[in-house]
Amino acid sequence: MLLDAESLHCFEAVASRLNFRAAAREVALSPTALSERIRRLEAQLGTSLFLRTTRTVALSDAGARLLPEARRVLEAHARALAVAQEAGGRAPLELRLGTRYELGLSWLVPALPELEAEVPSRIIHLQFGDMPELLGLLAEGKLDALITSARVPRGRLEARDLHAEAYVLVGEAGYLARQPFRGSGDAPAHTLIDLRADLPLSRYFLDGAGGPGLWPFARIEHLGTLAAVRLRVLQGRGVAVLPAYFVAEDLRHRRLRRLLPKVRLPEDQFRLIWPRGHRKASALSELAESLARRPLA
Repeated sequence: MLLDAESLHCFEAVASRLNFRAAAREVALSPTALSERIRRLEAQLGTSLFLRTTRTVALSDAGARLLPEARRVLEAHARALAVAQEAGGRAPLELRLGTRYELGLSWLVPALPELEAEVPSRIIHLQFGDMPELLGLLAEGKLDALITSARVPRGRLEARDLHAEAYVLVGEAGYLARQPFRGSGDAPAHTLIDLRADLPLSRYFLDGAGGPGLWPFARIEHLGTLAAVRLRVLQGRGVAVLPAYFVAEDLRHRRLRRLLPKVRLPEDQFRLIWPRGHRKASALSELAESLARRPLA
């Protein structure tokens, strides 16, 4: 009994989304045609792959057992086709990665030439956005993996650590000469510039320095991106917590000064994450090893 790749592709699409309409769009079939494909596959296997009601779709025990094997078969099938088409070369492999704008521009895009030289058959596509948007695309199967330091649920995700992400409290050198920042007593004379109200980078400093109640800043501004926060600080308009890699050149050239270096700020960890059992898991693990060798910049 041979299982055809198209049927396995349809099964994998439904299993990933647990939604027949969304899966039908991915495989370019009508929902009726997709349902018929799944029905024929279930008849061929002699078991139900999904538990369906009028409102929900869930994997059966047989479907859960089949899913990782189906993904491995599909990956091998794609490689076999590409090898034949490339006259014996290594199969092209496309990886769709999501990450935030600043990390992509400062680290990933500069690394692309080296990554291409290392594995010429690997094609990396980048999608920039904030984490809620990117997690949604990952769940829908529109991205293969994310690079993030955000805390995400790990139950259904694989993760590989890449780099520690350290943070520093900084201010522009001329601004600090005019308006020193030596401790909590100086906070009322300063503006705290931050990313977002629901995702404040200042929490890394405040957690290490005794909590927000001890630091009554005159005002707080939220600017939405790391680049905007950095620029505002360089304008001498306040102080901010920023990733150390992101302001390393500013600190080296003394455009910015690190404040209160004795306060120990917690660290995050950049990770490459992807859905557990993903059919490109081996390629993503290989990519993670390459990225871990490239320092943040």
